[in-house]
Amino acid sequence: MGKTLVLAEKPSVAKEIARVLGCRQNGDGCIIGQKYIVTWALGHLVTLADPEAYDDKYKTWRLEDLPMLPEKMQLVIIKQTGKQFRAVSTLMHRSDVDELVIATDAGREGELVARWIMIKAGWKKPTKRLWISSQTDRAIKEGFANLKPASAYDNLYRSARSRAEADWLVGLNVTRALTCKHNAQLSAGRVQTPTLALIVKREEEIAKFRPKDYYGVSVKFDGFTATYKDAKGQTRFSDEPVAQAVIKAVESKRGTLTEVKKEYRRQAPPAAYDLTELQRDANKKYAYSAKQTLSIMQSLYETHKLLTYPRTDSRYITDDVVATLPERLRSISVGPYKEFAQAILRQKPLSVKYIVDNARVTDHHAIIPTEQYVDLSRLSHEERNIYDLVVKRFLAVLSPAFEYEEVKVKATVERYNFFAKGRIVKSPGWKAVYGSLVEDDESDTDSKAQQLPQLSQGMPVFVRGASLVKGKTKPPARYTEATLLTAMENPSQQIEDAKLRSVIAGTSGLGTPATRADIIEKLFDSFSIERRGKEIVPTAKGKQLINIVPADLKSAELTAKWEEQLQLISKGKARDDEFIKEMRKYSSSLVSKVIADSSVYKHENETREKCPDCGKNLLDVNGKKGRMLICPDRECGYRRSVSVITNARCPNCHKKLEMRGEGDKKAFFCVCGYREKLSDFEKRKESAGANKRDVMKYMGSQSKHEKRESGLSDLMAKWMEEQKK
Repeated sequence: MGKTLVLAEKPSVAKEIARVLGCRQNGDGCIIGQKYIVTWALGHLVTLADPEAYDDKYKTWRLEDLPMLPEKMQLVIIKQTGKQFRAVSTLMHRSDVDELVIATDAGREGELVARWIMIKAGWKKPTKRLWISSQTDRAIKEGFANLKPASAYDNLYRSARSRAEADWLVGLNVTRALTCKHNAQLSAGRVQTPTLALIVKREEEIAKFRPKDYYGVSVKFDGFTATYKDAKGQTRFSDEPVAQAVIKAVESKRGTLTEVKKEYRRQAPPAAYDLTELQRDANKKYAYSAKQTLSIMQSLYETHKLLTYPRTDSRYITDDVVATLPERLRSISVGPYKEFAQAILRQKPLSVKYIVDNARVTDHHAIIPTEQYVDLSRLSHEERNIYDLVVKRFLAVLSPAFEYEEVKVKATVERYNFFAKGRIVKSPGWKAVYGSLVEDDESDTDSKAQQLPQLSQGMPVFVRGASLVKGKTKPPARYTEATLLTAMENPSQQIEDAKLRSVIAGTSGLGTPATRADIIEKLFDSFSIERRGKEIVPTAKGKQLINIVPADLKSAELTAKWEEQLQLISKGKARDDEFIKEMRKYSSSLVSKVIADSSVYKHENETREKCPDCGKNLLDVNGKKGRMLICPDRECGYRRSVSVITNARCPNCHKKLEMRGEGDKKAFFCVCGYREKLSDFEKRKESAGANKRDVMKYMGSQSKHEKRESGLSDLMAKWMEEQKK
């Protein structure tokens, strides 16, 4: 009897699948059992060939050689993972292997990983597909009991291949054109450029903004405070005398409650998490980057098996998942979740109206806990935080609505009307899960909800104090990763045309939940944007880049249309060859526009320090971990760390300290002005109870962060070696 080869995307996943399938014998890049052989990729083992694979002339970057439009895209083995590819290929050609099960991630990119390996290795035998949303033993067993023919996912592969080829055609051609035209390391892409355009546009809006003074009136009555509104409903006035006149007219006066309205309200719980919503909340609450959140989610999904598939854009589950909810609730009945989980379990039947919607589930349902029982002590601090977000949202969406009575009050003093509102909680419902009944987003900032005393219409009220409220109008807020993810997901907010808005509303926006984190990271890595605390700001390079790229490439409209086409291809409703044909034409037009453009690019961060390799003036940039000096020449590629943002905290203001200098001059610096030599830091840590091993461990972690940078990491490594002697 022949064997079945199972291809997983990562070694960790392959190991778990092998265990469930009873494979115990280790082989070359695989685990072997009686019926199954489980092997793995290391992410992508095969990729699209670089331009020079098609013609030697592409080894040198020249404008006259553009656009690059190969007749047929070629696949190549990635050198770094070539050994594993050869192991997989050998297994595919074993005479006793007569079937393949694709067990890569159940999504567009996972499909591409497997299909490219199969094509490059020359696989021709029968193939099936494992499609599961969690990595628990039960999910794996049920998945293998319900394998689907691989052909059912051919359109998904066509969509994935189209995405990859379109990125190659557009990204590589425009990047080479910009780099050659302006003699600078410039890059552009179908999604990253519109995303950068959003950030640059917001910065321009902030720069143009001119704050204006405004004035309002707040009046204190017995037991509550109210805000003045004029006949037009305005609470803010540009003229101070208007507000002062109101204060003068009502101070110490008697008024009447002319209106007391009570209205019963129910607030449904928020929908369960998809990846983008989870990344948003993790950034707001813990300042985690989108990339970091996805990485933590992958660990909770693959290693701990506690959460379902992360790369989903659905916030609901289907009917068939409902039967598994009781066991999922029992699995999380520990620690802070036990009381809520058991209360929900006592409901017969469970209330699932806020979580079930078959029509709104795509390839994968929302992120929810699995049936795997959790041991919270086995989770890292970061894993615990993300797990907490998902479990609380899961408990909330299965809980009743938040019920309350909203009270709106109008008090009239002289001829002026003052307004206040309050809330009487009837049933905390899902809000009890979060331990707070306060609104997260209060839209009416001039009249926030407050605890009101017993009030009735016609009651007399007395003004105990009237005060002037001063303020300035605020510019639009800079993007954080949380708000940028929202803007990428809903680019329709930046589009005026109603028809285009409706088209884009039906797509996933800029990129997909699985790719947005990488897109943002790519912009940081190319020094087009940088962080200032939680805020994201464009660099001088990023601003100039948006000014010189072709206008339609930075359009959210165009990019969303492309994503819509990819989704249609995945559903068999559009042809992939037609899409690529259009992308070839589009790439040619973009190159022509770059060449014809008269814009000039200037390095505004150029230093006087020369590159030790090629002699060009180095550029001063802010990297993710600190300041760096990099060579502007793409072919040179020299870079050196100047300073590193460490995890050490300033004893004065508690901000993260920056490390600068070399050798004995190495020291910590803070934006508040605090400075401390490394040797003094060492002594302070030891006096605080940390031994030399702790200090070395800390320094080692900082060195690890910068292991790819030549200068500072070498010095840190040398320092550590000296301490060991």
